[in-house]
Amino acid sequence: MTIQKLEELISRSEYEKLDFKLDFNIDKESSKREFVKDVTAIANSKGGRGYIIFGVEDKKKEIVGVTAKKIEEERIQQLICGRCDPPVPIRMEEIIYKNKKLFVLTIFKSNQRPHQILQTGTFYVRRGSTTDIARRYEVASMLQENGILSYETTILPNAYFKDLDFELLKKYFSSSFSDDYKKTILLLEATGILGRDTERSEYHPTAGGMLLFGKNPQNFLPSTGINIDYCKKRIHIEGNIPSMLDKAEEILHSYIKNENYPLNIVLEALYNAVVHRDYWDNTREITVRIEPKMIEIENPGAVWRNEGIINIDSEINPPRRNSWLYQRLLIFDKKQRFTPGTLGLKCVQDTLETKGHEVKFVNLTKKNIFKVVLPGTEEI
Repeated sequence: MTIQKLEELISRSEYEKLDFKLDFNIDKESSKREFVKDVTAIANSKGGRGYIIFGVEDKKKEIVGVTAKKIEEERIQQLICGRCDPPVPIRMEEIIYKNKKLFVLTIFKSNQRPHQILQTGTFYVRRGSTTDIARRYEVASMLQENGILSYETTILPNAYFKDLDFELLKKYFSSSFSDDYKKTILLLEATGILGRDTERSEYHPTAGGMLLFGKNPQNFLPSTGINIDYCKKRIHIEGNIPSMLDKAEEILHSYIKNENYPLNIVLEALYNAVVHRDYWDNTREITVRIEPKMIEIENPGAVWRNEGIINIDSEINPPRRNSWLYQRLLIFDKKQRFTPGTLGLKCVQDTLETKGHEVKFVNLTKKNIFKVVLPGTEEI
């Protein structure tokens, strides 16, 4: 690490990917536990590389230096490998700065998140400048992000075939659908609508199957509905995804009566929210807020790693969060709302720019929220 890079880091406040420590000591058991906990928390937090700088007082940024005589990187590597799974990729450096010796631990961006503490089975993340236990949806999101787990193909053990809309299934599968129960089960398993509980040899709807074809999905998947806020009133929509979008479209058409307003961009932002939302996060739902000066579409699930307003022209497109769901919607949605090339967020932006207006894409990683902020009904 260069002195210039070190000074840049020291000038910052602590956050998810940066921590300052007065000294470095891993002689005691308690200090070993804390060290590994901090390393895994930074590795599990969203963003690129992380750093722990030893020998710096955080508040005043006083350079105090470390008391340890030398870096024992092999010992540090062994400590991390023996206490967390999978091991976190790191590099430890000694840097002389202002006549003081500092240790800088670089925690490389990990493609194997989440990293778990072996002794306790706990997963940690950073929240601002503090280390905290990861919530269930955060662990699940990390597993899905790295291809270890898929939300959509997770079976719902309390749901059964009768909880799916048989007529809707018949309509969408048309000629492939059979009145033979065994053939139907095999077809739905092959397409991921049902999954098999191998221990009990039972078939249950998957989360994706329930979202697409469930009679009452929210009985099994809470916080998967859509809210529309208008004139201090909230309409809450429940049902499977196609039926919810049908209802939402009808309501939005009745609320947005300005003929000059391009309603299709609001709908596209809503379709995007349905496909990209973090379904593991059951603390909030998709919400459309309609105001004279602003229309906002908010969904759980930060998309990019950067915090704040995102420039989608310069950002690298993130991997699609719910690829299984998106692929099925391409096939099953008769209204072709998810056909590639129809609009997309880039086209939403371009459409508004041609009219002299702007759209804001807001990524809130700490709250796990993504927002599309459009001009209000009186602005166009």
